[in-house]
Amino acid sequence: MKRIHIVAAIIFNQDKSQIFITKRPSDKHKGGFWEFPGGKVEQGESVEQAMIRELEEEIGITVTEQALFEHLEYDYPDKSLKFDFMTVSQFENQPYGREGQEGRWVDINALPDYTFPEANVPILERVVKEFS
Repeated sequence: MKRIHIVAAIIFNQDKSQIFITKRPSDKHKGGFWEFPGGKVEQGESVEQAMIRELEEEIGITVTEQALFEHLEYDYPDKSLKFDFMTVSQFENQPYGREGQEGRWVDINALPDYTFPEANVPILERVVKEFS
């Protein structure tokens, strides 16, 4: 099974006390779960370029500062994913669910109260441990 390359953003508010998350549409894989916003890396695109494009499309922000947080591979029964999780600490505009999805700022220590896809759980745990 070919791995799908995904970028996902851990977007911090100004004082780094909250992270912006979005809810997956109910008709998608893992619908109704919360996630770090992002999407597929297109052929010929760097991870950084994909992150900028995806966050502009999905939540209407322009990324000005990002860094690799963790690389992770995860296999679901029906698909194989390769993730690059990026921290985003500087951006222009305010994020919102531009594609109709719900989005919200969440205190870092409250992140475990939200249901994330299994592939996101190790990242979620590391974020809470390192930043709360």
